[in-house]
Amino acid sequence: MREHRVLPFYMAYPLPMEFADEDEMMRDLEYLQQLYPADAKRYQKKIVSILDKMDYEGSVIYDAYPDRWSLYRLAQTITDMIRKEEENREDGERTPSPEKWLETGNMVQILLFYEIYKRRHQTDRGIPRFF
Repeated sequence: MREHRVLPFYMAYPLPMEFADEDEMMRDLEYLQQLYPADAKRYQKKIVSILDKMDYEGSVIYDAYPDRWSLYRLAQTITDMIRKEEENREDGERTPSPEKWLETGNMVQILLFYEIYKRRHQTDRGIPRFF
């Protein structure tokens, strides 16, 4: 005679627990992003505002394998925008050296790719984007 075992309610529907872990992870991430240096915070704000405009269904940022050249070009465009804003600042800072802009370009690329990753895996009202 075969015995039927009944699962407890919390084991039958494990998804809410997974979302709780993801929510905690996002809170940790946002807290750590608050600790970024001032330049990185400024760059991130610019990146977020640009990606907000690109955040639609079918956007390159949601492709399964985004084109490397498109992402590199987007990072270059953002770096150029930041460079123009920095040159127009009126706080008396001198113009950064070319080495500084190389470092800035690298930082923009890293922040951009991380922000894209975050958006691709972010949940809306507890529903992962891939559903």
